[in-house]
Amino acid sequence: MRHLVLDASIVGPWLWPATGPQAHLLAEFETGQLTVTVPGLLFLEVLNVAGRQRRWNAELLLELVDRLERMRFEVLEPELVGVARWVGRGLTAYDASYVALAEQARIPLLTMQREILELAPGVAAPL
Repeated sequence: MRHLVLDASIVGPWLWPATGPQAHLLAEFETGQLTVTVPGLLFLEVLNVAGRQRRWNAELLLELVDRLERMRFEVLEPELVGVARWVGRGLTAYDASYVALAEQARIPLLTMQREILELAPGVAAPL
């Protein structure tokens, strides 16, 4: 079984419907072949994208919340010291949260975020 930290650039597409490489990863997750660890921030980021960028109404957002709550994510919060170190290297606090969590848990981070991949190559990997 694989264990990964995933950010919103990976998880978001699982929820509107997944295609491409994200769909393959979702299949692994749904069949129990993949354990996913995320910071609680992930849920806020996904809701924000659905509401503001995809313009989902309140009913759809409530359905999204229900789906997120049923997913079997391991939710851990990164230590602020680690977040601060990555912010100091140029990441936003939000992106730094995923990198710091992956580093702290010693689990690879998969992301589609170019800036994370450039600034944290030893921790983050592309999908």
